[in-house]
Amino acid sequence: MTRYERRRDVDILLLDVEMGAMDGVALAKAVRKAGGTMQIVFVTGYSDYIAEGYDVEALNYLMKPVDAAKLFDVLDKAVARMRRDSRCLDLQCAGGLMRIPLADIRYLDVRRNYVTVHADRDYTVKRPLGEFEAELGDGFCQVGRAMIVNLRRIRCVGRSSVQLTDGTTPPLPRGAYEPLNRAIIDQT
Repeated sequence: MTRYERRRDVDILLLDVEMGAMDGVALAKAVRKAGGTMQIVFVTGYSDYIAEGYDVEALNYLMKPVDAAKLFDVLDKAVARMRRDSRCLDLQCAGGLMRIPLADIRYLDVRRNYVTVHADRDYTVKRPLGEFEAELGDGFCQVGRAMIVNLRRIRCVGRSSVQLTDGTTPPLPRGAYEPLNRAIIDQT
């Protein structure tokens, strides 16, 4: 069954398909590995894979038969997250105004008086890092005096560096390990 509907100016596509050789968890892992920020909701008759749903940051895991009210509550939550993730950072660069979706930003770092925003490409502007912290809001954490990292893009935190989902490993300043781990725990 495939159903399309429009709710609160957001398109929602519900798919109920036979997956064949690939299961829903494997598909969700592939989406996350590719950097997809879409909201994932598992709807199934089996509870065996609930723990794996957490690994792919699934929004929810609904058991069949699904109550319509519960489904729409979950979809409303997905819409709220999508709107939050669609916020942008506006940068005045040499080439003009650049709008960068917050979900695309991996981290920001400072070199001298310039901040580099690392996203799909790097954008460097002359602006204090503190101004960015207020604009970025929840989901970002200032690490030391010279870096802000997107908490949703962290794969793992080491004592001297943080590994991001795209494989980059920016260095961590001394003393940043504990506060960064606390920020990750508080965010989730």
